[in-house]
Amino acid sequence: MENEQKKQVVFSAIQPSGTITLGNYLGAVRNWVRMQDEYNCIYALADMHTITVRQEPAQMRKNILDAYASIMACGIDVEKSIFFIQSHVHTHAEMAWILNCYTQFGELSRMTQFKDKSAKHADNINAGLFTYPSLMAGDILLYQADKVPVGADQKQHIELTCDIAKRFNGLYGNVFKIPEGFIPKNGARVMSLQNPLNKMSKSDENANGCVHLLDPPEVIMKKFKRAVTDSDACVRYAEGKDGVNNLMTIYGAVTGKTYDEIEKEFDGKGYGDFKTAVGEAVIEELRPIRERYEQLIADKAYLEDCYHKSDELALRISSRTLNKAMKKVGFIK
Repeated sequence: MENEQKKQVVFSAIQPSGTITLGNYLGAVRNWVRMQDEYNCIYALADMHTITVRQEPAQMRKNILDAYASIMACGIDVEKSIFFIQSHVHTHAEMAWILNCYTQFGELSRMTQFKDKSAKHADNINAGLFTYPSLMAGDILLYQADKVPVGADQKQHIELTCDIAKRFNGLYGNVFKIPEGFIPKNGARVMSLQNPLNKMSKSDENANGCVHLLDPPEVIMKKFKRAVTDSDACVRYAEGKDGVNNLMTIYGAVTGKTYDEIEKEFDGKGYGDFKTAVGEAVIEELRPIRERYEQLIADKAYLEDCYHKSDELALRISSRTLNKAMKKVGFIK
């Protein structure tokens, strides 16, 4: 147990706003699985963040359960890690309100994701969309996280989290650990198969641009065969070859091969052979996940047991930090 204490704490969360994509898996979730032995890992389904965009309630409930089962199917082990549902742990909403009062309006208005999402959802620019970086800061700071694995698009939020923590600590002493955002070395940045300048996203207007974790093999193959390439007809990683670069990134992430090895493998072969090989490699990578998901989603009682256990542990840990912060601010017990 002494060794357990020395392990650094990793915190990360993912929104259950639809199915988990190949991009989510290769960019984040696969690394969550790999970090379980080296770190004390605390993972969350950030369902409170999801409602900044309007949701259909029945669909949202299904999405939460599907996402929980999908991520467990990827290899998250609740005996090793905490994997909880954010809305089940009330400390997150309470900490978010406190941190709202220590976050400056100007800081929030500079967040690029707020600008992007406001443009996308012009009919619903709500206060939650504006202040959700304070909730995200609370998510992280509640667990005194050492490291927060993030994509490049979330770096700004980690910097804000550190600024809020330093501001609070400057006023009240050492309440929060200052976390370190890091982009894992083996996390692949996966782009849309149809528009390789944009990140692969479940909200892609072209359904062929996004591969979902639970897509059947024939659908996955069809999407890769339709993937955008170029007229060069040569498998090599180079500037201006965004579609091919993206396929090479995916193939490398799944097979462990370097770009040089991939270039040699497909030397003299056309894009048809290459796309088929990428499709087959992805199908094989996802096959055991899809099979495990089917077992898990059929056993709702087991899933419930897993998240309740994790919810309780998350509440116990986060309550210590929340109580300390409340005392420092001046609330009475």
